[in-house]
Amino acid sequence: MKITFIRPNMFLKRSSDAMEPLCFAILKSLTPPDVETVLYDERLETIPCDEPTDLVAMTVETYTARRSYQIAAEYRRRGVPVVMGGYHPTFVPDEALQFADAVVLGDAEGIWEAVVEDARHNRLQTIYRQDEFPPLAGGHPDRSIFRGKRYAPITLLQYGRGCKYNCDFCSIRAFYGANLRQRPVREVVEEIERVGRRHVFLVDDNIFVDIPRARELFRALIPLRILWSCQVSIDVAADRELVRLMQQSGCATAVVGFESLDAGNLRQMNKSWNLKYGNYETSIRALREAGIMIYGTFVFGYDRDTPDSFDAAVEFAIRNKFYLANFNPLTPTPGARLYERLKREGRLIYDKWWLEPGYRYGEATFHPRGMTSDELTAGCYRARTQFNRYGSIFRRTFDLRTNLRTPYRFGVYLLSNLISRREVHAKQNQPLGSAAPLEPRHKTASLLAVGDDSA
Repeated sequence: MKITFIRPNMFLKRSSDAMEPLCFAILKSLTPPDVETVLYDERLETIPCDEPTDLVAMTVETYTARRSYQIAAEYRRRGVPVVMGGYHPTFVPDEALQFADAVVLGDAEGIWEAVVEDARHNRLQTIYRQDEFPPLAGGHPDRSIFRGKRYAPITLLQYGRGCKYNCDFCSIRAFYGANLRQRPVREVVEEIERVGRRHVFLVDDNIFVDIPRARELFRALIPLRILWSCQVSIDVAADRELVRLMQQSGCATAVVGFESLDAGNLRQMNKSWNLKYGNYETSIRALREAGIMIYGTFVFGYDRDTPDSFDAAVEFAIRNKFYLANFNPLTPTPGARLYERLKREGRLIYDKWWLEPGYRYGEATFHPRGMTSDELTAGCYRARTQFNRYGSIFRRTFDLRTNLRTPYRFGVYLLSNLISRREVHAKQNQPLGSAAPLEPRHKTASLLAVGDDSA
């Protein structure tokens, strides 16, 4: 038996910043050794749909849903069954089942083996789900699935899953609920030693959901003498001892969700805790003094945002010498409370923007209150462009505590900014997927009706 894993791309263009899709290393490790496996990452390569295989498995995100459905149609024409998993199919299984033979809801651990056995015996079920969240202990991602592929030179690892916060625009809480799980620290350390890379990215949505266990992890990382990156909530900066421990253990960069400079917007998105322990400047100073390079993210379109909000955020990010920053239009996705709220208020431009042929990447998908949708689209693109100008890159370079701390960090800073500058313009206004129409398995079904009660 042969399984073809596919990582769809949002667009048909190749990507210059693709990282290893960790989920496929996990799936590979869960697959019986007598089953042949191959991975095709459309961000890097063309998918050979005519290559013989017995099962296609795709992890689907909302932004890749349209392309995933198009790829599924290609394999369906060849008689190959397709199984989909990930956030998007979990939230809209009825929609996904218009294109896939089976859908896995939630985590793969504890259920993927059953999917493989059913496929082996031609008895795939329509939906696979498990009532409990499986423990993360004992997992050993098999990175041999990435062999020969040109990914960014940073290893992705996962310590835990879930987030203790419940932001309005985020679907993590809808996926995991209040469940918070971590792997044994010893297993994480052993995986880092086995991989042998100098720089790793701990991909947890928020690595600080359990502070005592985070301290245990950081202490265990100190002897490894590695550099690591992570995603954090800004409130961690209030714990100076924890920040020092991050520094000692090798934390080089951190993705921080600032989201907005306006306290009213933070309250609306249920993220007012961003300012619970002081203002942003104080928190940023604590991270910079520890040598941690900040990748700041912002979203625009909440009710107190105006056309002036974009320039203020860009000035803030440049003044604080963020090594990277992103300025995104607020985008409602299935599973998030934001989607349901905007739908009830009649403010969605598209009921399902991810399937809409006319949607273009970077466009507003709803009508904000403080500006027009066109102003939201243009403002975010202008902010991205301004932040990634050469003058901005030059100004932000000169911070001896972070971006110029070592030659290696300067190299990371410069390369990341050059790639970001290129990708901003390459992605803007791109259509999702290809020009091919969507071909549901049941041609009499209306795509506009599918999933309306589960989106």
